Parts: sequence; structure tokens; C-alpha cells
Amino acid sequence: MHESMDWRSVTFDWNRARAFLVTAEQGSFSAAGRALGIAQPTIGRQVAALEQELDVILFERVGQGLELTPTGVELVEHVRVMGEAALKVSLAAAGQSTSLDGTVCISASEVNATYVLPPVIADLREAHPGITVEIIATNSPSDLSRREADIAIRSFRPTQPQLVARKVRDGFARLYASPEYLATIGDPTTAEQLSQAQFLGFGRGDALMKGLNAIGLSLTLDNFPVITENQLVQWELTKRGVGVAIMLEEVGDAEPLVRRALPDLPPIPVPMWLTTHRELNTSRRLRVVFDLLFEGLAAQ
Repeated sequence: MHESMDWRSVTFDWNRARAFLVTAEQGSFSAAGRALGIAQPTIGRQVAALEQELDVILFERVGQGLELTPTGVELVEHVRVMGEAALKVSLAAAGQSTSLDGTVCISASEVNATYVLPPVIADLREAHPGITVEIIATNSPSDLSRREADIAIRSFRPTQPQLVARKVRDGFARLYASPEYLATIGDPTTAEQLSQAQFLGFGRGDALMKGLNAIGLSLTLDNFPVITENQLVQWELTKRGVGVAIMLEEVGDAEPLVRRALPDLPPIPVPMWLTTHRELNTSRRLRVVFDLLFEGLAAQ
């Protein structure tokens, strides 16, 4: 959250600051007056009033022209930033804002980053070539509140109040294996027969085993002789006939080297949530990317 500003400490008039900035850029009151379409004496009065407000000297006369004092040099940089911001406000109000350009960091699981996200990113790049996309492919949730990413694709709804979340869809995962591997264990047709298979595990815990037993299998840790937390390595091992793995339906069904192992088993729900921080309400770039991701992922 941004700290609130002490607005009472801002005591000068923006019009006077603008007169100062344009005078500094043009080199004289007369040139500044022409640039702004304001009479020269008015520019001079505005700059003098700003000097009085801030209690500083901004210009000194050198011959026919004006030169910034050391204080003027320091302040003109800050006023220039104000001028750029004021221009952006005017452009945005006219629907011409170019402030979409910049970087958006997206965090997604290895499977989503590899198989689900690319076509959506291709559409995003085509629609908004000024937006640079950084993708973090990780199975550990990125901490959005610490700005490890701007937007995260997750399988759960976040609980932190400072985050904004929108459910994209209800997905499902199933068990897959190569036809060759299934043939080596007699092409199982029942949960009991499939429970004799080798499964690819994610880690040394038993969460996956318990989840699979909950849908009808009867596995022990001995069923998991190969363990890797990397989903892409696991999937390559599955395609090579090493064992049975869990995978999103849309990814597994599209892979010709594998087929569903025991298709009658109930699918495992894998919801998809799009999550970001509250800056979504104030950043046009973040809003555009968030909405485009939502539409693209939901359409799949």
C-alpha cells in the first residue's frame, strides 16, 4: 500500500510551475509566452509568484537572456516530471494514453507456463507490442504482495485481502501413461489392477498418494519409485514409458505419446484463478494484461 501524501506541504500553483518549466526550456519569458500562448508579462509574473511561494530565486539575468540558478536547476528536473505526468493525464482523458508500454511479470506453474500460456502470450504481444512480458515458471506460489510477480495463474483462491482474484474456469486432471507402459502391466481395466503400476511422484510426501487413493486407487509409497518436483521432467518420463503421471486434461489428451490410464476414474478438479495485487485498479497496463489473460485462458 502506498503511504498517503501530506498534501498540506504542497503549497505552490501548478500553472506557475509550468511557466517556470517552459521558461527554463525556452530560455526567455517571451519565448515561453509564445510556446504557451500567454502574454510575456503574465509569464514573468507567474515565475516571480512561484519564487515568492517557494522562497527561492529560480533565474538570474545574463545579458538579454535568463539562466537557471543552482536551485532552479535542481527544481526544474522535478517540475519536468510533473509536466510529463500532466501530459499523460490529458492524453489519458482523451483516450490516447501511451502508458501501456512497460513490463508485466506473470507467474504460472511449469505446465501452465509451457502448454497453456503461450498462445495467450502470442495474442498479447500482437495486440500490445509495447508491453514486455516476463514469465516465471514455478510450482511455488509467487508472493504477489512482495511484488515477486504482477499476475499469477494459480489453482487456488488467495486469502490475502490486498490481492484481487478472479476464477477463470474449472479444469480437471487425469492419469496418463504411454500405451507401451500400460501393456507391460497387462492393460489395466480396474482400479485394483492400476494400483500395481509405477507412478511418478512430486516429492517425498504422501499428498499425491492420498489424493489418488481418494478417487479409488490403493497405493503405497512403494508405487512411487521415481520422484521429481519438475512437472516437465515428469511428463517426459511419462512419454518415455517410465510410469503413470497426473496431468491436465487439455495437455494429456493432446499428447499422442500417451493415453488416459483407466479413463473411468473420476477426474481430479484443478480450478484456475487469475490473481494480482490491488494496483489493478490504478494501472491501465496491468488491467489490460489481466483482462486479456482472463479472456484467453477462459476461451481455452
